[in-house]
Amino acid sequence: MTTPKFNDLVDMQQQSVAAFGNRTLFSTKEAGVWQPTTYAEFGRRVNDFRGGLAAQGVGVGDAVAIISANRVEWAVAAYATYGLGATFVPMYEHQLEADWEYILNDSGAKYLVVSTRSIYDTLSGWTDKIDALEGVCCMALPREDDASFGALEAEGRETPVPVKDDIDPESLCGFIYTSGTTGKPKGVLLSHGNFTSNVNAMHQVFPLTTEDSSVSFLPWAHSFGQTVELHAMISMGCTVAFAESIEKLVDNIAEVKPTLLVSVPRIFNKIYDGLNKKMNEAGGLKKKLFWAGMENEGERRKLALGGRSSLMLNLKGAFYDKLVFSKVRERFGGRLRYAFSGGAAISTEVAEFIDRVGIMIYEGYGLTETSPVATANCRGHRKIGSVGRALPGVRIEIDSTAIENAGDEGEIIVHGPNVMKGYHNLDEETAKVMTDDGGFRTGDRGRLDSDGYLYITGRIKEQYKLENGKYVVPAPLEEQLQLSPYIVQVYVDGANRPYNAALIVADLPALEKWAAGQGFGGSTEDLLAREDTKRLIADELAKFAADFKGYERIREFALLSEEFTPANGLLTPSLKLKRRKVIEKYEDLLNTLWK
Repeated sequence: MTTPKFNDLVDMQQQSVAAFGNRTLFSTKEAGVWQPTTYAEFGRRVNDFRGGLAAQGVGVGDAVAIISANRVEWAVAAYATYGLGATFVPMYEHQLEADWEYILNDSGAKYLVVSTRSIYDTLSGWTDKIDALEGVCCMALPREDDASFGALEAEGRETPVPVKDDIDPESLCGFIYTSGTTGKPKGVLLSHGNFTSNVNAMHQVFPLTTEDSSVSFLPWAHSFGQTVELHAMISMGCTVAFAESIEKLVDNIAEVKPTLLVSVPRIFNKIYDGLNKKMNEAGGLKKKLFWAGMENEGERRKLALGGRSSLMLNLKGAFYDKLVFSKVRERFGGRLRYAFSGGAAISTEVAEFIDRVGIMIYEGYGLTETSPVATANCRGHRKIGSVGRALPGVRIEIDSTAIENAGDEGEIIVHGPNVMKGYHNLDEETAKVMTDDGGFRTGDRGRLDSDGYLYITGRIKEQYKLENGKYVVPAPLEEQLQLSPYIVQVYVDGANRPYNAALIVADLPALEKWAAGQGFGGSTEDLLAREDTKRLIADELAKFAADFKGYERIREFALLSEEFTPANGLLTPSLKLKRRKVIEKYEDLLNTLWK
């Protein structure tokens, strides 16, 4: 079978519509029923909306912005924009108005598409506020309203515009704004060739089939979800169902029965935590069988790594799989075979745990600036704990000069056709991150093993020095501590201090259940202030940090009841911790932890 090679997203989408016309592309739950959208219907809507955008004056080189969660109309608007030779600028629904205004101004957006009536009511008058903005349409308005998404489709149906058939692979097709963990978002300029290089590589290392499907919840405004789930899955004839919400994700997975899950470590951590809690609550024989099965599967995999096997372990594995693990997988629809993890490094413990249940995790690595995937584990080439090997056409370089006393570690530099064109209107920022030979300096630290597998060991800018001169990279420790069933989130700091301290966001339901078992209750504030609670958390910190060096471990901590979220400004929309914002909000509390 010949591996396809796409030069631009427009050609890719048209080929898929022609090849998979009657198959279901998207599935949306409406009034309790999953409603399909076929590839052919999607193609028609793209054609209609392209005509509608053209009627609004959108043409080659113009920018069309969108504020929406994942839905059919998001994809329709994106591919309609590409077909005009214009650029697509996605934003998040739960983003600050100040960010929307900054991005619309910076990108020079000519037209804006929004999802909800409330967003439309807020922004419809911004055509007087944003110099380049000429019009706004809304998906939630009735079709008879001239400002509705449906009205633009109807207009385009009446006045069709042919797709631009001479798309230059080097031409821009998208601005994806970085989440802005430190300052203003930066507009990453990505070309058709950037995106399709990633899609083409996925066809080589991890081809999917028309039988594959996913439940979409990672926002397409983020490069990982957009490339891996939208563009790549369309190119392979797959089906994408839209999760109703994060809270309903597991229920939606059980209903849709997907074969794969595209996710970030935080979701896998929740699966790990949930299964652990469920088994501990079940107790008795069920708990013993589960952990016996996990131990057996661990032994089987150790032998397999050495090219060996054991008939007894295999027989026991089949028994445990049928009796225990198949029932766990049934909670996730029964067909979930593998998962793609990106956005940050996943804990080895979590990856191995889920892997032993029979859901294989393929971890990858990349950034918005690399379209995004640079490395990935794939079938037949996988090492848990690593983020895989470079994609075809990509080269990974480790610059050890960027880190003091780095040993075999250094800054990860990515070379290849997936590397961005630069940051919009930020020539100096672009120059800082680009090497003379076109490589992208990621700001991440890592190492390569002898087989070319990449291991991420933290962010260079997040590394700090304790008073004793020891260097600490907080992210790996934070990820490990969050595996405690009593901890939701952790912020670790100790820059220029004698030791590491932490802010701990407690898992309140778990703590309340533990407290009830201890025979005491009270308010949340009382519970977090109790010495018994502090001893419990201290024991959890010691347990989960056991493999870290003594100076890296937490000596003092404070318990919080409020989670870090995008809504309170402590997480980016892609769920990365805004360290500077945490310091600003909790500076006084943090200072009490260093004595």
